[in-house]
Amino acid sequence: MNANAIIPRVSLVGAGPGDPELITLKAIKTIQRADVILYDALINDEILDYAPQNCEKIYVGKRAGRHSLPQEEINQLLVEYAFTMGHVVRLKGGDPFVFGRGHEEMTYAESFGIPVDIVPGISSAIAVPELCKVPLTSRGLSESFWVVTGTTKNGQVSDDLYHAARSNATVVILMGMNKLQEIAKIFAREGKEDKPVAIVQNGSLPRQKVGVGTVSTIAEIVKEKKLGSPAIIIIGDVVQVLAEKVFIDKTKESWTETLSSRYF
Repeated sequence: MNANAIIPRVSLVGAGPGDPELITLKAIKTIQRADVILYDALINDEILDYAPQNCEKIYVGKRAGRHSLPQEEINQLLVEYAFTMGHVVRLKGGDPFVFGRGHEEMTYAESFGIPVDIVPGISSAIAVPELCKVPLTSRGLSESFWVVTGTTKNGQVSDDLYHAARSNATVVILMGMNKLQEIAKIFAREGKEDKPVAIVQNGSLPRQKVGVGTVSTIAEIVKEKKLGSPAIIIIGDVVQVLAEKVFIDKTKESWTETLSSRYF
């Protein structure tokens, strides 16, 4: 057998929410063994530095509905590079199986007899609220949480949002900024105009921005703070924790300014 024979293999690797330190050790080791990396838009460039020097890096990203490549072409590239170059790492933001279409890519590659490994990643749905010190569940506030896509493949709001709005659970919405007003109306129709809402843009990164309001005010907060994608939407009583912190921080800031003007 030829010692240099190409052995096709695909690894679907979750890169976490954006902070390059929020990636698993297994993910790093997998990237270090890659012959080719197909990576998405939200991948931090520092993570690509773990790749071998001779590794080919190919951008196949998707941002706010704009795709550099259709999913079908990405699937084909996975197979093509696996057969011609060997180990292909499909590097995806967050977790490969949380709105990452990782299962589709796995199924396609396996249909050609290519073995596929999965390396889970830290999903922004959990990590970003947590980094803001917002618990998705908290005794007396929330017993469960939903993670829902804001926009389905046909461009519509997910039907699951209507069910989530009727529940008492914390609701985390990914890819929902373009549907924010429609989402707010869904919750308002359930009598939840005053339900706390937080928007976190670029979560886990130094350029992170946060807006806190209620279902009835969040659209104005977004305009005021100029928030946009990529961002997650958190709706639920647990957001009170962040709202209280924002209030306290503002009070401290005001108090400090008053103190400075009096004594310094």
